Amino acid sequence: MERNRLQLGYAEADITPLTPKKLVGFYREDSLSKGVAAPLTVQAAVWKSDDICCLITIDNIGFAKEPSDLLRERVGNLLGVSAEKVMLCFSHTHAAPDADEDRGYFEEISRKTTVCVSLAAENMRPVSAGWDNGEAKIGVNRRRVSKDTDDRVGILKLCDAGTGRPELLILRVTAHGNALKRDNYMISPDYFGSIRKAVAQRFRCPVMVVQGAAGNIAPRYFRSEETPADARSEQCVRSSMALEDMAKLVAESVGAKFDSIRQNRELTVQMYSRHIDLISDVPSEDEALRVAKEAEEMCGIKDSGWPEKVAELHKAGVHEQREDVEMQFFSVGGWCMCGGPYEFMVGFALEAKRILHDEFFYLNGYTNGCLLYFPTEEEFDAGGYEVCWSMLIYYRYLNRVWPFRRDEASRLVRFVTECRRRSSESDGR
Repeated sequence: MERNRLQLGYAEADITPLTPKKLVGFYREDSLSKGVAAPLTVQAAVWKSDDICCLITIDNIGFAKEPSDLLRERVGNLLGVSAEKVMLCFSHTHAAPDADEDRGYFEEISRKTTVCVSLAAENMRPVSAGWDNGEAKIGVNRRRVSKDTDDRVGILKLCDAGTGRPELLILRVTAHGNALKRDNYMISPDYFGSIRKAVAQRFRCPVMVVQGAAGNIAPRYFRSEETPADARSEQCVRSSMALEDMAKLVAESVGAKFDSIRQNRELTVQMYSRHIDLISDVPSEDEALRVAKEAEEMCGIKDSGWPEKVAELHKAGVHEQREDVEMQFFSVGGWCMCGGPYEFMVGFALEAKRILHDEFFYLNGYTNGCLLYFPTEEEFDAGGYEVCWSMLIYYRYLNRVWPFRRDEASRLVRFVTECRRRSSESDGR
């Protein structure tokens, strides 16, 4: 008798707040929400083959490290596994509440997440799995340094092992979660919600969507009365149906591959973490004043206290800062996502794919938190908001005041790909 090794349980819950909340994602003085355009969702997939692990997607810009670690620990305790067996993937929508500042909202998300995980664990069933890549041009490189994008729509298709009926689709895409721009005050999962709705209706099963390395990738379609800096490319399209336009491209891409994806009942699932120590420098006090002036003139960022923090570090004799970085891997057979808690720029994912010669290896950001942009070497040299100006706003949430050193990007990609290569060799692939 054929032995089925893979089991899956799934559940979801609505995490839309009942009262107005401060939104996070745009630099503006008044960010209080003014209604709900579409509900926010948390989804949980509990997996079992040799071990138990859990994949969770959350409609949020991304928690800081401490609340992310706390939620993973709570879920791990519930399942009787370590936090390393729990992966949080944030959609990075810019139209959801700030859960870092609103502890009550974080606790509500945490409570509903653990309920989802419990339900998923109670309803596990044997499944088969198969995968492929579609292609959808939903992203535009918003920086002038590069035109690179990652147009892969990673598709992981899970079906009931007995009936072959689709049970769950996991899609990996790459474009910032801000098709709705700064003049939007309505709570929304942005285009992720539209993808889930369109694809679920077409294939009659739940859909989880995971964000890729989208730090410098703007959505191709946007809805706004303004024309912000990230939508000034001739490739960007203003549309009153921007969310649906993005979803249509993804749904068509999935549809072109769906029926041809071959299923396998004899697969294992793995989830594990590897750690690397990365270094950032503390800029000189003169450099800090120059950058602060530039950020105010170019972005309107002011009175952040950042130059004073830099001066305080120098006074204490601190000239570099180190960060222990967790990179977490989740694989089903030969399909693998690796994520970290940063807004990786798209070059990370493209270079990792190139080194491994593997179209089904996806290096993602927004995993287990969101700790700001991580530029490639060429983006580091170009500077700007994604590299240094944003540090003036968000340094309070980090243990550093400056981006990681220029060559840390390549070092991280080499580390991740070597970890993946060793894991594949030990599995006999």
